[in-house]
Parts: sequence; C-alpha cells; structure tokens
Amino acid sequence: MASTDFRSYVKYFWILVLGSPLVLVLALLLTWAGLFGSLPSTEEIANPKSFLATEILSADGKQIGTFFMENRVHADYRELPPHLINALIATEDERYNDHAGIDFRSLGRAVATLGTGGGGSTITQQLAKQMFHGEGSSNILSRVIQKLKEWVISLQLESNYSKEEIIAMYFNQFDFLYQGVGIHNASNVYFGKVPAELNIEEAAMLVGMFKNPYAYNPSKADRQDIAIARRNTVLRQMERN
Repeated sequence: MASTDFRSYVKYFWILVLGSPLVLVLALLLTWAGLFGSLPSTEEIANPKSFLATEILSADGKQIGTFFMENRVHADYRELPPHLINALIATEDERYNDHAGIDFRSLGRAVATLGTGGGGSTITQQLAKQMFHGEGSSNILSRVIQKLKEWVISLQLESNYSKEEIIAMYFNQFDFLYQGVGIHNASNVYFGKVPAELNIEEAAMLVGMFKNPYAYNPSKADRQDIAIARRNTVLRQMERN
C-alpha cells in the first residue's frame, strides 16, 4: 500500500508541474539560476571531458596498442552507419529530430503510466545524465532536482551542438562493459569490427544494450537469449518507425 501511495504522489507531482506551464517555466528558470545546486558551466558544456585512449601506432600506421585511464576511442558521426543511428532513434527517442531536448509528449505519457508505457527521457537528456551526474538518486526530491537539471542541460546541449553531434556524443559516452566504452570499442569488443562495418542485427544488438548493458549483454552465456530478444525488439521498433 505504501509503495502504491508513493507512486501516486510522484504521479500527482508531475501532473502538477507539467499541467501548469507557468510552474514548469518557473522551475526551469530557478534551476537555470542555480537555486537547486550548481550546473555545468558554459565551458564544460562546450568542451565536456572525454577520457580518450592514446593509440600507439606502428611505422605503417597500424594500431599496436593503447594507453588509457578509460578505454575510449572517439567515433565521428560520419563513421556511424545509418542503420545504427536509425536503431537508436527508433528505440530511444522516436521524435528526436522534432524536439529541442525535451519531448513533452513522451514525458506526459511516462507520467500518466508511471513509466509502464515507456520512458520520457530524450537522447539528449540521457546524454546529460551520463555526462554530468550519472545514476539517478533513489530519493524522490533529489531525483526531481536531477531531472530538472537534466532538462536545463539538455537545452544547453541542443543550443551548443547539432543533432548529429549529440548522436555521436551519446554513442561515444556509453559504457557497454568489458572495456567497450563508446561505440568504437564496443563494436570491436563484441563483433571484432569498426562501427561502419556493423550489420543491422549487430547494430540492433548494441543499441539494445543501452537499456541495460549487463542484463542484455550478448557475451554472457546466461544472457544471450534475452539479449537476442532485446535485439529483436529494436528491429521491430525500426520497422515500425
């Protein structure tokens, strides 16, 4: 009963916020002003930290090793095959190209269904979360403040970067586990390829891991069936969109 009451309170809170444009605008302005804690500076938004691995090349230009604190190799947007990008948008944020960082339609659906009908976070919001505060707090008040900050940071990211740059940043930021930080390393770790060589099934498998890279990890024998099921869900989303 207590759990049900708690979920109801959360639902009513978001209905209040989203149902009143003035309340929402005021909350965003207060967050932007720093009332609920500091936000990344303009410099940090424009030049986010990225711990790229240093590649060691042979005389003929072939990679023979890497040195890193975090094994991350950058992949440009042009290195990402169209079906990989389509898989991400179809699964994580189908109106990605139509919003400026916040998708109020998806957010309203998420509030009305308490998340059972799909999440409300956009790709840009997920990137903001990954880059600047990590996992969400279990404390409801702290999580609400984090969500407001994600919205503000998302608007800042959208004003500083193109949609293509945000997609590339998202793929480069995510940790697919087993030293597969970023899409370049993940493609190599799981399929022995560079991103441009991924076929549609492999692309869908990696995108499926965004939901939970441990639960849907194809390299774990006891997870292969659900990883394949998740991949198939991504493929169906691509067909639908």
